[in-house]
Order: sequence, then C-alpha cells, then structure tokens
Amino acid sequence: MINKRLLIKNLLAHNDENSFYDKKRKIDIGQKEGKAKFLKHICALSNSNPKNNSFIVIGVEDEDNSIRGVDFFDDSKIQNLINAYLTNPPIIQYENIPFPHLPDHKVVGLVTIRAIGGLTSLRKNIWKYYGGTVFFRDGSISMPKVFKSNIKDVNSKIVGAIERNSHNNIEHTLDGVFDFMNKRKDYNPRYKVFKEYFVLCWAGQKKVVKDEVFFSRVDIALINDQVRLFYSALDEVSISFDNNSFKIVEYVSLGLQDNYKYYPLEETVIEFQDNASYSINSTLIFKAPEFDKTVLHHIYNSNNALVERLKKGSKLTLLQENDLNNLPATFLICYLNGFHDAIEKLNEAKPYLKAYNNAIYLRYKESIRILRKVKYN
Repeated sequence: MINKRLLIKNLLAHNDENSFYDKKRKIDIGQKEGKAKFLKHICALSNSNPKNNSFIVIGVEDEDNSIRGVDFFDDSKIQNLINAYLTNPPIIQYENIPFPHLPDHKVVGLVTIRAIGGLTSLRKNIWKYYGGTVFFRDGSISMPKVFKSNIKDVNSKIVGAIERNSHNNIEHTLDGVFDFMNKRKDYNPRYKVFKEYFVLCWAGQKKVVKDEVFFSRVDIALINDQVRLFYSALDEVSISFDNNSFKIVEYVSLGLQDNYKYYPLEETVIEFQDNASYSINSTLIFKAPEFDKTVLHHIYNSNNALVERLKKGSKLTLLQENDLNNLPATFLICYLNGFHDAIEKLNEAKPYLKAYNNAIYLRYKESIRILRKVKYN
C-alpha cells in the first residue's frame, strides 16, 4: 500500500513539474476560470500518460517546493465534474494528506489521474477554452495540441519506481498512529484495526442532542495511506462501525430566525476487504428544507442590503451583525428554495466577508462546500 505522504515527498524530490506531475499553490474550482484551468491540466496529464498514473500536488510553493498546505477539500463528487466536462474522462482521486508541521485545518491535496483509454478532450466550452480542445503536457506546461499518431508511453518506468519507493511499512504506520493520538489528545482520539491490516484513527468532541450522539471537530485518518478522510471544525457527524466497515453520516445545521435543525447531508461508508483492499462510497442523502417564500424574500433583500453596507464600509448595528453571521447559510437556503441568484450574490460578498472576520468567512466556505456537493451530485 502506498504511503501518500511519502509519495508526495518523492514527487517533489524527483524532479520539477513534467509530463506526469504538476504542482499548484492552490486551485479554485468554485470559479469558472479556476475550474477551466483544473480541467485543462487533468486533460493534459491524462493524454500525456495513457499507461500510468499522473499527479497534481496542491499546496506547494512553485519556487522552492515548500509545503504550505491548503484547506481540507472533501468533495467526493469531483469525478462528476470531470465526467461532465471531458470526453474519455480519466479516473480521478482527490486525497487530503496531513503533514506534521501544518496546522490542523491544512493538508496537501493529492490528485491522482488514471487514463482509461482514448483521447481526452473538452466536451464543451468553459471560460476561454473551446469544446473539442485536446491538451497535452509540453514539459511543465499544459498546451492545446493536434494529434496525428498514438501517444508514446515514456513515463511508466519512472512513475512505477516512484510508487514502489513510496510503499508503507510498520514504522511509518506506528509513527502515524502516535502522531495522530498526540495531536488530537484533547478530543478523545481512538483507533481501530480492520482486517488485521488497516489502521483507522478518529477523534471528535461528543455531544448528545435529543438522545442522538453527534461529534464535532471531527478528524478521521486512514493511517496506512496517510490520508485524512474527514476533517471539520464546524460539521456535526455520527459515527458507527463494525468489524468490516466504518460509517460517517455528516449533518448540517440549517434554519431561520434561530430555529435550526440538523439535516443529513452525506453518508460515507469505508468497506475493508479480506484481500488488503478497501473502498470508500459516498452517497448524498440531503433533502433541502422548504421555507415560506415571503419570509425568504425578506431575508434575501436584507442580505443584499447588508452586502452593500459592507462594500461601502458602513458600520453595522448589533442586529445587523447577527444577520451577517447567518448570511452565508440564509443565502444558501434561498438558493435551495429557488432564488437562483443567491449564490452569485454570496460569491460577490466573499472578499467583504473575509475582510470582516474569520468566523464569518468560515461560514461562507461551509455554505459553498455544501452547495458544491449538491450541485455535482
């Protein structure tokens, strides 16, 4: 089994960006330009490496390879995005890899790309790229190209060697368990061994709501791979497991006028097999709550007025500050109830929310994350 932290280190040490490996300080697939550039690189790496894996490492400085990290990205529906925009879409896996020197909420993103055969191209127009365009890696650059012959396989031996040198061992596994237990000691860390092989660690702050047990500030990691499976300072989740599987049900708290309820968002089941393999299956189980349209119209207009006050730098009253705290969630509720411009308005407010304070900006990111899951599904 490949230790993904070792794999990232070996990729960074092996070479500069090339035809099977790219690195980014960050990506932003929430915006059209960022989404288009991400699709371009996926397309180019898939076409450049038809017989082996390609990789994108996210959270690394380009100049000196220093690991800065990015926010945990738990979008299990990213394959749906690839399928929607690319013909002959490769198989994509996005994993969050923790590094000991990074703060809890930061990881390195690792995108693994596996071509499935056939030329990959854009299915439709996006940003300044036209549908039908084919991209290829020219050194460290993803370029449009016209193909007249089959692509030569020049990287399989190199990639194979890098992956072989990144395999796990008992020392790495034990170090990973101790690192997790020490780092999360304030949140009742636990571990369980599945099938005498897989070590899964988790921690969270327990709370009981109407006889139901939830956990907040949850951190879940598969130590063998050095992959963080779940992390959030905001979400509430329920956890259950048996000898063969580990299940996480993620909830979101939504409501209006201080009347909030927990709604199940996504169920993730990790199944461990006897042949030293595992699978992760995520199912969106969210049903958008419906609210009175008259009330939502009032909230929508009030939110727009608040954004305008932020743009002008006007001082907010205590009541307006309370409304601002709820603005990301209420804009999301408006969108889910048919106010299609609400998310555009929320994105417009992003820089002003970020400048106002970090707590409100975290709520913005949470609302955008929920939206992304719903849309990609």
